Amino acid sequence: MADDLAQRPDPERRSPRSVWTSFKRSPYFPATVIVLIISAGAGLFAGSYTYAFANPTPRKIPTAVVITDDGTAAPRHRFIAGMEKALNASLRLHAYPSDEQARWSLEEQRVFAVLRMRDHGVRLDVAGAAGSSVAQVLTQAAVKVGRAARVPVEVTDVKPLQRGDPRGLAVFYISLAATIIGFLGAIQLSVNASGLNPGERILFIIAYALLGGFTIAAIVDWGLGALRLPFPESWAILALTMLTSGLVFSMFNVLFGRWALIPTWGLMVLLGNPSSGGAVSWPLLPSLLGTIGRWLPPGASVNAQHTAIYFRQHQHAFPFLVLAGWCLVSAVVFWTWRHRHPGGRPPRATPTRC
Repeated sequence: MADDLAQRPDPERRSPRSVWTSFKRSPYFPATVIVLIISAGAGLFAGSYTYAFANPTPRKIPTAVVITDDGTAAPRHRFIAGMEKALNASLRLHAYPSDEQARWSLEEQRVFAVLRMRDHGVRLDVAGAAGSSVAQVLTQAAVKVGRAARVPVEVTDVKPLQRGDPRGLAVFYISLAATIIGFLGAIQLSVNASGLNPGERILFIIAYALLGGFTIAAIVDWGLGALRLPFPESWAILALTMLTSGLVFSMFNVLFGRWALIPTWGLMVLLGNPSSGGAVSWPLLPSLLGTIGRWLPPGASVNAQHTAIYFRQHQHAFPFLVLAGWCLVSAVVFWTWRHRHPGGRPPRATPTRC
């Protein structure tokens, strides 16, 4: 009898493997993972925005130069060299034979400023609407260089921001709202309307994107008067942004299940919003962010909205193609793996005949 008791395993002594298995099956495991993810996410969130916004530094600023045959080449070169030294960066110069062609390039947002020599002085046209931070940097540098070189400098903002948005951040804010609410809506559909089938879920994402885009535009324009919007186009851009964001989460939802918020937040918020050019124009962003930002939904939304408001006759197809591309890819992935959709209703039983 004593030998039998000695051979029985002690119930209080368990192997590490069994302890780990029990922990993984308990509610404490996902809770612990969430604690670690939230802790890391907090640091990454602060780090990504600080990296992009804390110390914006000019790198390569596209600038138009009007070339004339009036003997001003030497002072022009001295002024440009002084600007590059003051900015600790390089101006990406584009030569134009006339003011009209240079101004057209400014309207197309191919350049951020137009430089010309006039009456032994310098005239610098900037476009605050193309990027208030870039315009401010160029203005301050031009005045400093002109004073040091004893050259008269005239700086003119030929495309100013609207009075209700003096810092040019309203476009960033409304695009940010559309991006975040877009995928939060898809999350709420998963949690509180889990009985929706995949096709129904897409229809409801379209519904709240259309209504949400209208609400954002109406409040900012009609309610607050912060921006005078080209309402139908701005509404369409905001709705497309919300739709894209919701479909991106839905795509990750079928790929990663309950952890879908992690890649969605990383793509749209940690990476997409700081690189969008809405808060800091892309010539002042770190080079990698400035390059990839225009290919992500937040950057495409900011670009399309910004051009619709300030450069209405020069809208580009590229940001709309980016948003449409993300929509299409996300919808195809979601529909292809819709059998992994965490919601849905069971199929109705077919009645049998007696």
